[in-house]
Amino acid sequence: MPKTQVVVRKEIGWREWIGLPELGIASIKAKIDTGARTSALHAVDLRPYEKDGEHWIDFRVPLAGLPGDKRCSARIIDQRDIKNTSGVAERRYVVETTLVMGAKQWRVELSLANRQEMAFEVILGRTAVRRFGLLVNPGRSFLAGPPLSRD
Repeated sequence: MPKTQVVVRKEIGWREWIGLPELGIASIKAKIDTGARTSALHAVDLRPYEKDGEHWIDFRVPLAGLPGDKRCSARIIDQRDIKNTSGVAERRYVVETTLVMGAKQWRVELSLANRQEMAFEVILGRTAVRRFGLLVNPGRSFLAGPPLSRD
C-alpha cells in the first residue's frame, strides 16, 4: 500500500499583522484576500526615478493611527494593469520586498495603489500566500502573531 504524505498547513486569519522590513515598516495590518491575485500597498506621492541604470520609485505610506507617514524607496520590477476593487484596470508600479508574518518571511510583489478609501493599507492576494501553502480561516483574525524580525 502506498504511503500517504501528510501536509501540515499553517492557518492564518482573514487579517494579520505583517512587517515589510526593507521598507522600514515593522508592523502593518493586512487583509488576506484570496479573491485578489496581486497584493497591494497603500502608497501616495509616487515619484519614479533612475538609480544606477535601474528604475526605482520613492513613495509615502500613510500608516493608520500614527502621525505622519513612512517614506519608502524600492526598485520597480514591473508596471501592470491591475483591476481595482471596482473592476476597473489601473496601471500600477510593482515592487518586490520581504514580507514577515509571524516567524515566516518570504519575498512578495506589491502593487502600489492609493487605498485611502479602503479599511486596510495592505491587501495580500493569493499569489503572496500560496508559496507557503497557508490556509486562510475566514472566521479568525491575527493567528500568525506579530511579525518577528530576524535581526
